Amino acid sequence: MARVKVLLLDGHPDEGRFSSHLLDLYRQAIPADCHVEHVALRDMAFTPILRHGYAKRTEWEPDLLALAEMLDACDHLVIAFPMWWGSEPAELKGLLDRLFLPGFTFAYREDSSLWDKLMVGRSADVIATMDTPPFFLRLMYSNALVKRWKRQVLGFCGFKPVRVLCCGPIKDGAWEKGIAKWGDQIASMATSIAPAMHGEKRERLPAFLGRK
Repeated sequence: MARVKVLLLDGHPDEGRFSSHLLDLYRQAIPADCHVEHVALRDMAFTPILRHGYAKRTEWEPDLLALAEMLDACDHLVIAFPMWWGSEPAELKGLLDRLFLPGFTFAYREDSSLWDKLMVGRSADVIATMDTPPFFLRLMYSNALVKRWKRQVLGFCGFKPVRVLCCGPIKDGAWEKGIAKWGDQIASMATSIAPAMHGEKRERLPAFLGRK
């Protein structure tokens, strides 16, 4: 049986931060028979701005192409980032704009409002740190961050299942109260990686790069 390929993406723009620490805990708990690749967004060189939208092609920089190759090959994606203003940091949002393009991670159907999910066969975990208590995120903001990543980003492209762990609050030393619980939850996620419909996975990058 082929080794499960796991791609870890650190979405914090600074090094040595709490979300990066949680991603390290995840990596430590991944079964030894998995193949793991680890990328820190802050180490990548690319513009996060999709200046022409989908109207005109913006070619990928070498670092984006390398990440696209890893994403295409992976069975399981793990993304960790801090929640700022109800969303991910700007550079991570820009990565989504530049990398998750039609023809690669999804494809619109001609003369239809439906689309094809090209990342089917891959699963994903999201770890979000925040100063907001998770119960407050649910009650006051209807879990907008969670729903967006599960349904409008990763789920939209076919990742399934998509699990989201919200870790907060972390400010003013509050992380010390939650770290044991979050560590256990992260270890449980890492040891239970199970891409749905693994046999449905198809590598999409060659056809995308060869498009006219």
